Amino acid sequence: MEGDCLSCIKYLMFLFNFFIFLGGACLLGVGIWVLVDPTGFREIVAANPLLFTGAYLMLAMGAMLFLLGFLGCCGAIRENKYLLLLFFIFILLIFLAELSAAILAFIFRENLTREFFTEELKQHYLRNNDTDVFSSTWNSVMITFACCGVNGPEDFAAVPSLPSSSLDKAIPEACCQRELQSRAGLLVNRAACLSGIESFQNRQGCYTVIQKTFESYVYLAGALAIGVLAIEMFAMIFAMCLFRGIQ
Repeated sequence: MEGDCLSCIKYLMFLFNFFIFLGGACLLGVGIWVLVDPTGFREIVAANPLLFTGAYLMLAMGAMLFLLGFLGCCGAIRENKYLLLLFFIFILLIFLAELSAAILAFIFRENLTREFFTEELKQHYLRNNDTDVFSSTWNSVMITFACCGVNGPEDFAAVPSLPSSSLDKAIPEACCQRELQSRAGLLVNRAACLSGIESFQNRQGCYTVIQKTFESYVYLAGALAIGVLAIEMFAMIFAMCLFRGIQ
């Protein structure tokens, strides 16, 4: 009976570690996507150290979980006490780090305010200057989400027009409506848009548009985070039970 119980724990631990392995692969994939994403969202919030390092922390956590899931699977199948103990120590450290990161993210969530993004836009945005990373990123975001500024076109009142401009631009070209929402998409009516005709402009602010777009994913991310923490906790319990049961 004892042998059957030990065998059951072994396969349960293998199962939980397989999920940790998959969770690590997902985090790794998301971290890589954030770093190489062509719209470059991280450049917009580069002034915020917490946000700037968030993608790298996710990447590191994903890589560690990926490796530890593999380590736990090997330790369970081979019934190796040293691998199991090593797995338990590392998974405990990751569990505590993730818990701390979740608490910090909750505490600092109010840094992502409308005012913060508006101030950054007014200070650093250079309109159609695609050689500037910040400006190019904002242009990509506004084109992709069919929005204009943080709150709306009025955000660009304090942003000077380019000296070479032949039109009195109240808004940048990225705020003009396009037939297809991409940089390759043709403008519906460039001259009318830049001369101030609102029917050819995207009038909604990007903050509201992006918030609505990702609102549903926030709850999904929270549920996944809780699920990962629960799986890690069960994996640690099974690792110790298996460690004590191996002769």
